[in-house]
Amino acid sequence: MSVARILEDARELHGDIVQLRHDLHRHPELGLELPRTQEKVLAALSDLPLEITLGKGLTSVGAVLRGTAGDPSAVDRPTVLLRADMDALPLQEETGVDFASETPNRMHACGHDLHTSMLVGAARLLAERRHQLAGDVVLMFQPAEEQLAGAPMMIEEGILELSGRQADAAYGLHVFSAGGNTGRFETKAGVMMSAADAVFVKVIGRGGHGSAPHQAKDPVPVMAEMILGLQHMVTRQFNAHDPVVVSVGMVKAGEAINVIPDTAEFGASLRMYSDEARTKMQSAIPRLLKGIASAHGLDVDINYHVGGRVTVTDAAHTAFAAEQIHELFGAERHHSLPAPLGGSEDFADVLARVPGSFICLDATPLGGGPDAAFNHSPRATFDDSVLVDGTALYTQLALARLAQLAAA
Repeated sequence: MSVARILEDARELHGDIVQLRHDLHRHPELGLELPRTQEKVLAALSDLPLEITLGKGLTSVGAVLRGTAGDPSAVDRPTVLLRADMDALPLQEETGVDFASETPNRMHACGHDLHTSMLVGAARLLAERRHQLAGDVVLMFQPAEEQLAGAPMMIEEGILELSGRQADAAYGLHVFSAGGNTGRFETKAGVMMSAADAVFVKVIGRGGHGSAPHQAKDPVPVMAEMILGLQHMVTRQFNAHDPVVVSVGMVKAGEAINVIPDTAEFGASLRMYSDEARTKMQSAIPRLLKGIASAHGLDVDINYHVGGRVTVTDAAHTAFAAEQIHELFGAERHHSLPAPLGGSEDFADVLARVPGSFICLDATPLGGGPDAAFNHSPRATFDDSVLVDGTALYTQLALARLAQLAAA
């Protein structure tokens, strides 16, 4: 197979991929229900020789491309899965681009419109190379990544076995709007991204007049003590070499300065990089908060929400992905991350069941410099030039991995 030809063919598709990306960007959708996005993906794939399966509990698209190399009737033919997420974020776009979101408080601020368009492009390139595919390719177009909910649901509905057997390898790709190295790919073997849990806390006291706090049970200073206590707990109960991050992003209490409220509430995002630290957090946080509340004679309601798991990539598959990047683009376009990323991904659920890897792609707008807005900002923009790169890499990963698996 010719990597030069893959790149050349991806470049020929660039205009179509950009057009699809801009259309998706203008009409972003949230969560599990992405009917227009699903419709656009289906239309873009309609002339390809794919076996399409639609989600039941979500508007996902699963597609199988059957390779014709070797014996197509063999029951043990390998399968490679390629994934792209499709959902947007509840943000009011402030980029000023000419294809900005036309839907209020909806924006593709995390680049999922690029991922979807790249995978559509790869589907076209792979369909043209069916005779080179020594196995099958599963295309996973996923809603609700931002809720860390879509991948588990698609797994439950059978995406990993869509070809008739469990996938042998899985690869995902994610763009970033800041970094200053447009077109650079980044990989990391092992722990790559954090788990993401959340805790919502209501401190229950007894309201009263601000001039007489002794006649009330003031929940506000107790809440403040809890917030500080969480930070102290992190530094004193957890290993600094297996870090956890607690960020309190929501605080609510009272309506007037001279009224002690009955309750005070706060919510925090929790990030952990090991299952051990995550399990410990689930017991340490309630113990701490209940202890503080009890010490002050107050009650507390604690809602601990278990979210996405730690993203762990397979070392051999990550090395393989790096080799394909080198072959397509040159070694200078690849960088190994020295430490895990702070974000979370529900592609982790796929990688927990199928060996594979997750690849980052810098899509900083050309000329954006160090001040470029990062993902999830209402001002985040992504350079369309990387659409060719992602399309080519998806294609190469499937072709090369199926060739290796068939030869094993």
